[in-house]
Amino acid sequence: MFVSLNWLKNYVDLKDISPEELAEKITKTGIEVEGIEYIAEQSSNVVVGYVKECEKHPNADKLNLCQVDVGDEELQIICGAPNIAKGQKVAVAKPGAVLPGNFKIKKAKLRGVESNGMICSLQELGIEEKFVPKDIADGIFVFPDDTEVGEDALKLLNLDDAILELGLTPNRADALSMLGVAYETSAILNTPVELPEEEVDTVSEKAGEYIDVEVEDSELNPYYGAFVIKDVEVKPSPLWMKNYLMAAGIRPINNVVDITNYVLLEYGQPLHAFDYDKFASKRVVVRRAKAGEKITTLDDQERDLAENHLVITNGEVPTAIAGVMGGADSEVSSDTKTVLLEAAYFAPSAVRTSSKDHGLRSESSTRFEKGIDPNRVKRAGRRACQLLAEYAGGKVLAGVAEVDHLDRSETDVAITVEKINERLGTEITEQEIADILTKLHFGYDQDGTTFTVHVPTRRGDISIFEDMVEEVARIYGYDNLPYTLPEGASQAGGLTKRQSLKREIKHFMEGAGLMESITYSLTSKERAEMLVSPEVEEKSAGSVRLAMPMSEEHSNLRLSLVPELLASLSYNVARKQANLAYYELGTVFVSNEAGTITSQPEEKLRLAGAVTGQWLEHPWQQEKKSVDFYLVKGIVQGLMEKLDLQVDFKQVQLKGMHPGRTAQLFIEGIPAGFIGQVHPNTQNDFDLKDTYVFDIDADVLLDQIDSEPNFNKIPRFPTISRDIALVVDEQLASGEIQSTIEKASGPLVKEVQVFDVYQGEHLPEGKKSIAFNLLYLDPDRTLTDEEVEASYQAVLEAVQNEHRAELRG
Repeated sequence: MFVSLNWLKNYVDLKDISPEELAEKITKTGIEVEGIEYIAEQSSNVVVGYVKECEKHPNADKLNLCQVDVGDEELQIICGAPNIAKGQKVAVAKPGAVLPGNFKIKKAKLRGVESNGMICSLQELGIEEKFVPKDIADGIFVFPDDTEVGEDALKLLNLDDAILELGLTPNRADALSMLGVAYETSAILNTPVELPEEEVDTVSEKAGEYIDVEVEDSELNPYYGAFVIKDVEVKPSPLWMKNYLMAAGIRPINNVVDITNYVLLEYGQPLHAFDYDKFASKRVVVRRAKAGEKITTLDDQERDLAENHLVITNGEVPTAIAGVMGGADSEVSSDTKTVLLEAAYFAPSAVRTSSKDHGLRSESSTRFEKGIDPNRVKRAGRRACQLLAEYAGGKVLAGVAEVDHLDRSETDVAITVEKINERLGTEITEQEIADILTKLHFGYDQDGTTFTVHVPTRRGDISIFEDMVEEVARIYGYDNLPYTLPEGASQAGGLTKRQSLKREIKHFMEGAGLMESITYSLTSKERAEMLVSPEVEEKSAGSVRLAMPMSEEHSNLRLSLVPELLASLSYNVARKQANLAYYELGTVFVSNEAGTITSQPEEKLRLAGAVTGQWLEHPWQQEKKSVDFYLVKGIVQGLMEKLDLQVDFKQVQLKGMHPGRTAQLFIEGIPAGFIGQVHPNTQNDFDLKDTYVFDIDADVLLDQIDSEPNFNKIPRFPTISRDIALVVDEQLASGEIQSTIEKASGPLVKEVQVFDVYQGEHLPEGKKSIAFNLLYLDPDRTLTDEEVEASYQAVLEAVQNEHRAELRG
């Protein structure tokens, strides 16, 4: 909502308060002022001049030599505007004047003839071209004949005005009108509101003799009033009205249309003017549209109507879409003599439906959708009639043809001083509450400390006690509400242990080269139950379905993060991004009930990742490294080392995963996820090449971590390295052998790593050779060869007994 302060001054005394001060006060009481703009940059020394003579320039065909009376002197000015003529009153920038853009006016010679000043267009005075009336868009502005010569043109053109842009919340529809803002400003500044005149002299003829109104659905249209104004002269609007409309961002058109727009902004009540003769009927019938009906609206677009659209008809065909836009067939034009003026109350839902279906958002539809004041509907019609009589010479017919089922009753809300103070923590007195209600122009009855507030219909947002608490608080002043500091032991802000660990996990993943992804918790039933980790599947009866899903694609709560990560990979691969690595730390939803459940599902925190394409690519060195099983295994192992946790891998077959390249994770012996390659068929479903994933139970991670700080001293004594190559059955996993070595080697062995696997020549069929490196260290002394040898022999004996391993010769 754009609020012209010069316009606002017609209703409320602003007490010489600056725009900035007023904006601050309005913002502090609950309506945010998003900005302050001035109509135009500051100018000076621009007055009204009278063109006494206008002749062609002797040396230029497109220029005119004008003699202009500016009150205290007569100036010779050369003007190139096509509409300049003798007898006009125009805006003249005298020598020494400064126009917007710091454009200084000086005496000059044009084609050998002296020019002393400049005759200005509205654009040259700083008004945006989109608000300039079309008939003078290419020329200078001409003042009405009764304008006084020498008067300050800037003031007459409202160029000293400031505009407040209000950022209104949906509940404050009352502030979508100048009167609504006037009531708000009155309450803030504690000054009275002066309402505009609505009285109008009428002729003996009655509107009912010219028009009859029928409404088929009184719920959608509880009130429809039709005023009739005869002998209208369509012409330009008065200057002050044009100024106010342009300040509000509306281009002036003609006096009839401008008056309806002016009252729309003044009262917040949309009106519509029909050309009575073009209306071609003595009946107004408001009904739902019929299937297949069409209407050509004022923007010359033919629109198809549906049965849920409310339309205004002449008894035969639609002439307007109710509350949205009128029809072109009954549009007011320069030939209009009789105006049929509509003032109606349309249900917000009906206007919203039509506005949305036709893609038409207007000042009128916005106000109908948010709700208008039922007590202003008829008054706004009378106000428009009064202006049409005064500025269009119209004769207003007596009465109004109407259908009236409109509820105009006020809402009563009871408040007590005790409850108000209890909610606000204040000590507001009865008298202060009474003063606040008076400032708000709310009627009330008082019985001791109890007030029964009669909320005016313009404030449709107030219906309960809490609404009144807010009204009292904002007018009392939020700055005046008491405050207290917290009592008792205080604690500085910081992350919890769990938050810190989650952040540490994220930092590791990003440091490893993965990008964080956040995917939907809701997905399709098929995806919700894909690639579920064994320990989750064991506890779950299936995915949880929403009772009322918006779509099947978002109908079920996920049991795994992996499918949506694969979908993200697929989306980006389709857009030529080949090398991708994503991770997500999010929740899955586990329930022992299937489908739509009766109890809350358990939320489990999971850490998942998905990688595809090239992991390493150095074209200059001709080096490439594609993602593989050992890459994701290394990422997981690196995370476990970072968190100082023991992880074991056990080969497993999972639905949707590669049967030979998938392993289940055990963290400190607890089953906690899986890693591996996605099955080729599943990869094809997502249009992916080789893709590897991991899925880890993050709750187990966080529960098992010992967050106490610790460190190991840098050893002062040398390490000893020994290798052992063992021939074992080819089906035996290296992890099992490694585990046996670690248990048998004793505390002196610090690391056990596989560094070679061989299968082929010189080995029996069904056998393989696995070589391990053992690193020995005692941080307190130098080891002897005897100690290392004893440990080595213990390892050899253990693997021979447990795995029937043989030392490779």
